[in-house]
Amino acid sequence: MAILRLLIVVVFYELSLIQGISTEKPNIIFIMADDMGYGDAGCFGGKLIKTPNIDQIATEGMRFTQCYAGSTVCAPSRSVLMTGLHTGHTRIRGNFGKGGVKGLGGGVGRVPLRKNDITVAEVLKSAGYTTGITGKWGLGEPSTLGTPNQKGFDEWFGYLNQRRAHSFFPTFIWLNEGRFDLPGNTNDKKQQYTHDLFTGFALSFIRKNKTKPFFLYLPYTVPHSRFEIPDLGSYVDKDWPHKAKVYAAMITRMDDHIGHIMSLLKELTIDEKTIVFFCSDNGAANRYEGLFDSSGPLRGHKRDMYEGGLRTPMIVRWPKRVPANQTSDAVWSFTDFLPTAADLANMNKPEMLDGISILQTLIGKTQITENRFLYWEFFEGGFQQAARWKNWKVIRRKKGGTLELYNLDEDIGEKRDISDQEPNVIAKFEAYLKTARTESEDWPIN
Repeated sequence: MAILRLLIVVVFYELSLIQGISTEKPNIIFIMADDMGYGDAGCFGGKLIKTPNIDQIATEGMRFTQCYAGSTVCAPSRSVLMTGLHTGHTRIRGNFGKGGVKGLGGGVGRVPLRKNDITVAEVLKSAGYTTGITGKWGLGEPSTLGTPNQKGFDEWFGYLNQRRAHSFFPTFIWLNEGRFDLPGNTNDKKQQYTHDLFTGFALSFIRKNKTKPFFLYLPYTVPHSRFEIPDLGSYVDKDWPHKAKVYAAMITRMDDHIGHIMSLLKELTIDEKTIVFFCSDNGAANRYEGLFDSSGPLRGHKRDMYEGGLRTPMIVRWPKRVPANQTSDAVWSFTDFLPTAADLANMNKPEMLDGISILQTLIGKTQITENRFLYWEFFEGGFQQAARWKNWKVIRRKKGGTLELYNLDEDIGEKRDISDQEPNVIAKFEAYLKTARTESEDWPIN
């Protein structure tokens, strides 16, 4: 029996080497900007905003040109990322729902995650990971079951409410389940910039947990408005509108902080056992056409179901595992992060997810995923739907409306609706959309 056990271990180890996967559980860091455009970073075609550290991650890792956010706005996109369920199934399908609670920002309808909503942090915690989050949560108000500490995170520091996250100089944020006062910001003094505090927390978390597997979720609040920053840095003398200068300075400040995080991984000699993801939570809020061209070649922006609202500039880096300096056109989305993280941790994933593990794609192996559908729904201004299958993308802009159809291989800018030319494709999408979602008491279809 002992010989049999040894043989099984050896076979598993050799298979892991063949697949390019380490048997050691890697650290996982997921960094997410807030409203950063698909085309802002240099490695995604940006010309004016300085992002040398993000570009370096792309050089040392893989750049994904067809990765999709969970939604075109904040809260549902984060809900998709955390639960592995698309917006037709995840708990939180919009920033405001019909039910929910009154939020810290004053608005009603903030729907929190519930006890039976399983998050990626809960999965990784059960696999022995220490879990931490700093930045913007947006999935549960105080005293609900949707706060980070209730949903699998050991340590938490940041904004619970996304409306309060509009200010970068608040008088308090949250440290675990209690308020963390920022006296430097009382009476409009503006001495404690929350983005800087989040980076400090992240660096401390990494140092404390360097000897054991950890998951760090870092949903930064930049470059979301309101546009506030301690200084404009190298953009102070640019002949640009003031908001554009602040926007650029926010991204470059974040890039500088990401550089500190990457340097620390090397300093602690945990660089090679840490996989790092970087992306944005949805499309750019402002396209800045003729200046930054933040949406790049894509149509639309935040709150649109077009590519400019849904595609995210995804980069993944893991030395000696993820091929360096590569670009991939593999199609995947935020739904895939939870099952991929479970795979990295050698854990079984929850049942009935919309996402799949794309670990083989990340490590440069062939993985056929094109036959599946990706799905989104959105409720601001009326019920809207979008779906992607292979090279095809459809959008329904109102309840009961006809489908727009785009061939993204030939028309990345979604300029030509060809729905009247492809009746068979439209029929396939219509059949899928009838089964794509479940009803939600908090987001009923009106």
